[in-house]
Amino acid sequence: MSHVDVAGLTVRYGGWTALEGLDLGIGRGELFVLLGGSGSGKTTLLRTLAGFIAPAAGRIMLGGRDITTLPPHKRPVNTMFQSYALFPHMSVAANVGFGLRRQGMNRADTDRRVAELLALVRMEAFADRRPDALSGGQRQRVALARSLAPRPELLLLDEPLSALDRGLREATRAELVRVQRQLGTTFVLVTHDQEEALSMATRIGLLEQGRLAQVGTPTEIYERPVSRSVAAFMGAANILPATVREPGMLDLPSLGVVAQADTRGMTGDIHLALRPERLRVSRASAGGPNSVAGVVAESAYRGIVVDHRVRVGEAALLVSQPLGDGAGVAALPPGEAVCVSWTPDACILLAE
Repeated sequence: MSHVDVAGLTVRYGGWTALEGLDLGIGRGELFVLLGGSGSGKTTLLRTLAGFIAPAAGRIMLGGRDITTLPPHKRPVNTMFQSYALFPHMSVAANVGFGLRRQGMNRADTDRRVAELLALVRMEAFADRRPDALSGGQRQRVALARSLAPRPELLLLDEPLSALDRGLREATRAELVRVQRQLGTTFVLVTHDQEEALSMATRIGLLEQGRLAQVGTPTEIYERPVSRSVAAFMGAANILPATVREPGMLDLPSLGVVAQADTRGMTGDIHLALRPERLRVSRASAGGPNSVAGVVAESAYRGIVVDHRVRVGEAALLVSQPLGDGAGVAALPPGEAVCVSWTPDACILLAE
């Protein structure tokens, strides 16, 4: 059974429907990520789970208990807000213990619990500091410790890393995952960052216009998207019209070639998605059915990879080439004749 069960959840703001008949199950101890663009409904779903928004229809179960109509303070749920909302006049230790004192926990037990959590988030040395003397990443860890202090059954995190710069965000992301795995608390995290979702989640729920477009592991969502919109949202993708000519063979009219792919379950007109990192570009012809001749339109150096835009027939293919693949990869000037190739297992076939 799921730890969190959402059934037929509908949320409306006036005449606008933010969530439409949404069904979702989240397992105990999961780090479940709600992913989607602006207006997709991910924050609305998080706030409804927290009790800040009353649904127009549907039910929310937590640990087998119906919490749909419970107010926020009566739910075994805590929320870590994007702003962290730390009390500026309190020390780190006082911030972490605030909720425990409000619940009536005695001082000795509060101090013990605060010490446990500060050790968990590696902030013991900063217990007496105030938030304005901490870095962004340190404040994030204090906010996490405060949210975990009452031992919630479910912790909701609203864009918890968005205020951090890239380097700090990556380091703090790893800390967040470590803490979640160590505690085994069920986390539901909202983000619009695909890389963040792929690197952190046990499973991802991708929302589009108030509906779940796909739910699955990071590998499933990225490698086996169910639609063109999911394939495009989860990262750069070359999406091409295709026709299943015969089992194992695709016509690609925009490239003017035939390609090999696993076409089981597919017939007629479909679409082919090719991730840029699964393509290879070379000056020499690769030969075979999954290769096309083209001309470099432009190249962009991005540190660990070089992105090449290669014109092939009626299409322009984006190819991300790791610099470790060999010398000279970065030096492909516009107008250079090249060959783009890929393996059959790089083909993502989309039925729509």
